[in-house]
Amino acid sequence: MGEVCYDRSMPAFEPAYLRLLASGELHSRAARARRHLEACDLCARHCGVDRSQHLGFCRTGLLARVASFGPHHGEEAPLRGWAGSGTVFFSRCNLRCVFCQNHEISQRPVGLELTPEELAAVFLAVQAAGCHNLNLVSPTHVMAPILDGLALAAESGLRLPIVYNTGGYDSPEALALLDGIVDIYMPDMKYNDARLSRRLSHAAVYPQANRRAVREMHRQVGDLRIGNRGLAERGLLVRHLVLPGGLAGTEGIVQFLASEVSRNTYLNLMNQYRPDFLAPRHPPLQRPTTGSEYEAAVRLARRAGLDRLSGITVA
Repeated sequence: MGEVCYDRSMPAFEPAYLRLLASGELHSRAARARRHLEACDLCARHCGVDRSQHLGFCRTGLLARVASFGPHHGEEAPLRGWAGSGTVFFSRCNLRCVFCQNHEISQRPVGLELTPEELAAVFLAVQAAGCHNLNLVSPTHVMAPILDGLALAAESGLRLPIVYNTGGYDSPEALALLDGIVDIYMPDMKYNDARLSRRLSHAAVYPQANRRAVREMHRQVGDLRIGNRGLAERGLLVRHLVLPGGLAGTEGIVQFLASEVSRNTYLNLMNQYRPDFLAPRHPPLQRPTTGSEYEAAVRLARRAGLDRLSGITVA
């Protein structure tokens, strides 16, 4: 299926952020990100609140709240490898998806608020556990404290590639700060229709902002490159959850990726949708995606010319 594309000519991998650490730019980026919190524009909502005084849509102040961290063996094969992807799950979110399968974390203040020093210790603990990468799950709303923690961790020996595992509602301002820091962008592409994104995720301009973000992510890191050990090292990996009734607008999304990003985009067509959280109130989300609906999504992706498909369970 063209899923694995090893590059045996690549030199020994070095995370992108180490170059910025050496020049002092990594600490400078962290300081600039903190200043953005004074009138927050670090997600596509552009709430504009001073997060030292008020809470915006994400209901998060100046510190990141970590729900859990450690090796995760359920990610895509080039991320999980044999030792696991080093996930750090952040509480709260800049989206409110009615079908969120992590709503216990995304919609509640689970875990502890951590100082930059404590966050750096978490990142180093993930590395010490032998994980292949540092996988930041739902990082958008806490990007500024993440950069503080990352700069400290890099000074103390962090050498893992950074996976930015985002819902895809990211702002140009945030992505500019992340340029040269993130190694692997892993955004969701949830919807093709703004009416549905407003109703199901309280995100009125999600398709527009999401496409702009994915274009910029690809500009920064290019197509996903996989090293000779089968591990992802740099590039774009897109996730698209196939929803019942075709609500996600798969055809529009795969056409966008093929025509405006790259036909070599690594795409995980996810078939694990289940009715959860508030989904039963929003038909047809009260039922799982059917096998035929998922097969149709796969056909659409292949017809668009996307061959690097992950998550495929049909012929």
